[in-house]
Amino acid sequence: MSLQPKQYLTPEEYLELERKADYKSEYFDGEVFAMGGASPRHVLIVTNVASELRSQLKKRPCTVYSTDLRVKAGPTGLYTYPDVAVVCGAPEFSDQHEDTLTNPALIVEVLSKSTKDYDRGEKFEHYRGIDSFKEYVLIARDKHHVEHYIRRSDNRWLLSETNRIQDTIELPSIGCHLALDEIYDKVSLPPAQ
Repeated sequence: MSLQPKQYLTPEEYLELERKADYKSEYFDGEVFAMGGASPRHVLIVTNVASELRSQLKKRPCTVYSTDLRVKAGPTGLYTYPDVAVVCGAPEFSDQHEDTLTNPALIVEVLSKSTKDYDRGEKFEHYRGIDSFKEYVLIARDKHHVEHYIRRSDNRWLLSETNRIQDTIELPSIGCHLALDEIYDKVSLPPAQ
């Protein structure tokens, strides 16, 4: 029995297919990876975060995008769909289609069991290749827990984290904050184990 060889695509071929597809896929190094659907808890956390940030940025020159806007991670060539991305100033896109953002300042990912290691590791490594990228927020969907990475002036990343519902995360790159009680508003968490 012979195995079918993997089909490798150029970024242009991926974008052509992705723009016609009924579902979202990530792309890296010639390979396309289908993305799974999100749970109601995941979607509610994303909605809460995007709503909070949009409210705080309403009269400022920053824009909040959620889930359906693709981001290209600079020189590594990863194309992905973060849960929330914020751009301050004019958004920059990879081409005239204006559907692939290249200059987010803040990216937020809601963690799932299947993606948490990738989001903390390799995906974060790709994101760090984006010149405009200053902050990364990772939010657990099964418990109160937020990880906040901020790029310092020496280009090193500083991690702070909390699991206290009364805490607030300050986001200096966009001049906003996220209170955990707002992130998890109306989110039914599973019982603690």
